[in-house]
Amino acid sequence: MTADPVVETLDALELVDHHCHGAVTADLDRPGFESLITEGAAWPGVSPFDSPVGLAVRRHCAPVLDLPRHAPADVYLARRAELGWAEVNRRFLTAAGTGVFCVDTGYAPDRVTTPSELAGAAGAAAYEVVRLESVAEAVAAGGVEADAYAEAFRTAAWEAVRRPGVVGVKSVAAYRTGFDLDPARPRAEEVTDAARRWLARGGRLDDPVLVRHLLWTAVDLGRPLQLHTGFGDSDIRMHRADPTHLTDWLHLTAGTVPVLLLHCWPYQRQAAYLAAVFERVYLDVGLTLHHVGPARAGAVLAEALEITPFRKLLHSSDAYGVAEFHHLGALAFRHGLAGLLRERLDADELALEDALRIARWTGRENALRVYGLPDGSPDDG
Repeated sequence: MTADPVVETLDALELVDHHCHGAVTADLDRPGFESLITEGAAWPGVSPFDSPVGLAVRRHCAPVLDLPRHAPADVYLARRAELGWAEVNRRFLTAAGTGVFCVDTGYAPDRVTTPSELAGAAGAAAYEVVRLESVAEAVAAGGVEADAYAEAFRTAAWEAVRRPGVVGVKSVAAYRTGFDLDPARPRAEEVTDAARRWLARGGRLDDPVLVRHLLWTAVDLGRPLQLHTGFGDSDIRMHRADPTHLTDWLHLTAGTVPVLLLHCWPYQRQAAYLAAVFERVYLDVGLTLHHVGPARAGAVLAEALEITPFRKLLHSSDAYGVAEFHHLGALAFRHGLAGLLRERLDADELALEDALRIARWTGRENALRVYGLPDGSPDDG
């Protein structure tokens, strides 16, 4: 059989996973494992193994554990327990073929690997992405007066991004308020009034004025800003997580920081529009790809790339908890992109050199450039 140069290039490429999380550092029973492979829940009579992502785990992850493809769930989990969490993590993280991980450290309901631990298990490099809502909530927990909140948050955010190894920041505004916000920078007195209300009631940061203040503070920090959009757990109100709600804010912040739209499904076409018309907007379809599985990854990528400039798509897994997802995310990306590029080659819509360049850009070089990582240019433009 003739070798496919697109497949060979993608298989050999050390990917940059520009948005992911750590892997658990404990052995998992069946309920624990199932809870980590779904954005929903393991309801009575409805197992996450009986879903596209569950089938993908049994098909594509079982061989990494020395099991036959499609191994039954109980057999799969028994083998996982036999190997132990450290060996399971090592196998999947190295199988991913990822050279760089950019790790969001702001979400950790479970004990998960730090960026350095993730890098060590994978034999790769890892950097940190600071979740700004976590910074704000730490400021509140530490005790602050309402009229001092804005400056305290700004100071804490600056300290966080100056830590060694930090390459960007992230917001989960999509979860907290949605994006249908007043796009203007809030006035100081608005922030103080909102902080007074929030600090009095406590809880997570979900005040619209303070979320706006957080997004504008992110612009002031000057670091690449990741924004969760679209697909997520049941906290999301999906119609409010459509990234086109950000259009007016993107006009106001044009020319400042790179804005990276994460996940996007089912709004990958809307995200593609924003990437096509705003210079510093980028997107990925991470999280989505391992949930739809390698068989459908190409369809999602095709929609994301219908109008997106090829310098604007990045790879991410958004893997959290189970290292299977670091591997599946990479596998689905390689498989889906290779199929898409091969289809366009066969239709004579692009040349082989174009296909190979697009593979390298989207899998690795775009992220190196945007985040200013080694082997990339110091910024994106």
